[in-house]
Amino acid sequence: MFLAALPGYARQPRPGKRSSRPKDEVLLGFEDFTARLLAWTAWWNTEHRPTPLRDRTPLQTWQDDPTPLRDVPATDLWTFTLEDAGTRMLTTRGVRFRKRDYVGAWMTGQAGIQVRVRFMPHHDHRIEVYHAATGRYLGAADLADQATAEQISAVRRARAARARRLKKDLEASQRERYAAATQPETPRRLGALTTAQAEAELTQATDTDLSDLALLDLIPPAAPPAEWRTPPSLAARTRQAPPPDTPVTHDQLGPEATREPGPDTAAGSDTSGEGDPW
Repeated sequence: MFLAALPGYARQPRPGKRSSRPKDEVLLGFEDFTARLLAWTAWWNTEHRPTPLRDRTPLQTWQDDPTPLRDVPATDLWTFTLEDAGTRMLTTRGVRFRKRDYVGAWMTGQAGIQVRVRFMPHHDHRIEVYHAATGRYLGAADLADQATAEQISAVRRARAARARRLKKDLEASQRERYAAATQPETPRRLGALTTAQAEAELTQATDTDLSDLALLDLIPPAAPPAEWRTPPSLAARTRQAPPPDTPVTHDQLGPEATREPGPDTAAGSDTSGEGDPW
């Protein structure tokens, strides 16, 4: 009843070729929608008189009902909304839950005890912590190192853009056309591609798989110790260590092993302990 009177209602009858929504129709924002919903709820309970209630408002009917009521404290009702996540160890970093740390001021000096975690679904910014042995409520813990509002907005924009791309690719993959047939035969797909189009699409699909970009043999492994019995096939793929006191040249290492000296590494210095310069 309330939604049917709002702009943008999707289930109202639309005979003929009427557009789904007038172009000049302005939809409600969340704050305006909430204010209207609260006002409508107050009207329904205090002014509206439905026929089944015999000319009484819902509030009058509720107040005239002799059934005894018992008020439950909000703190007790809160526990019915929580799900149990098992026991955890309380450490100096807080409580680990879903690969994230949660901390609270009450945790000071409590490291090392077993606790039980309860949480409200979809509200993962805070958890409730209880003593694992006694069930005593210890306190709430908030998510540590929370992202800023700007970072969250950027992540949501990136997710939305990725979702649009995936939706577009899915629609393109499902858009198959087949040639007409007048007799039983193997279906023939329609839709021609140029060589450039096929290569571009295959390249894009390959770039999304990081495993295809791995260069496993870019730097050959060092040679095993001389006392090892190494198969010839493996020895051919290793990099032989230079003799002792022999300067290492660029040609011995190969262009793939070239590395610019950093602030903590001198060119040609041995940092591996086995005579392999890096």
